Amino acid sequence: MTYRNGLASLLRPEDSVLVLIDHQPYQLTNLNSHDPHTAVNNATALAKSAKVFGVPTILTSVIADRGGRIFPQITDVFPGQDVIDRTFINTWEDPKVVDAVKATGRKQLIIAGLWTEICVAMPAIQALGEGWDVTVITDASGGTSAEAHEVAIQRMIAAGANMMTWMALAAEWQRDWARSETAAALNEVMLQHAAGSGIAYLWEQQLLNTPVG
Repeated sequence: MTYRNGLASLLRPEDSVLVLIDHQPYQLTNLNSHDPHTAVNNATALAKSAKVFGVPTILTSVIADRGGRIFPQITDVFPGQDVIDRTFINTWEDPKVVDAVKATGRKQLIIAGLWTEICVAMPAIQALGEGWDVTVITDASGGTSAEAHEVAIQRMIAAGANMMTWMALAAEWQRDWARSETAAALNEVMLQHAAGSGIAYLWEQQLLNTPVG
């Protein structure tokens, strides 16, 4: 096994490209590994984080006429951006998606989607075999059961994929709070989508601005 460690293994916004796969109504109706509200919230937070850091984001759906359009919470983050609609179950077999990713010139491929065991696992495993550095955002993905989600994660780890959650990814992209050009915008995403962490930040600001009696 090749271990992922060292500073160079951490994700960098200038080297990252994000692919969001099949965050659609049909997939959501049979999502059983996560609460649907949480899945939509986390996928939206991931999309907003990518925008904060200028990470190119490819949106793709599968047969949207039947499965429904990608959640508006995600498409609203990228107004006017086309969604690549596929017939391939495996996103990485669709040349339109692969060409869009390659056009970014990035090699750190980040994937999230519904369902983990199908629409995430297949492209992740194929891309790994083609030499891509693949990270899967597990809490912005979800499966038809908790077992399906967890087995898919194990399968992708065995193939060499890196697993993260959306907030861990955002922190890795930020890396240093002195990077003021993104720190404020990232805090705003956390306020909207990170629940306890966002509220704790507001409380911290309150305490810092409260005179000692």
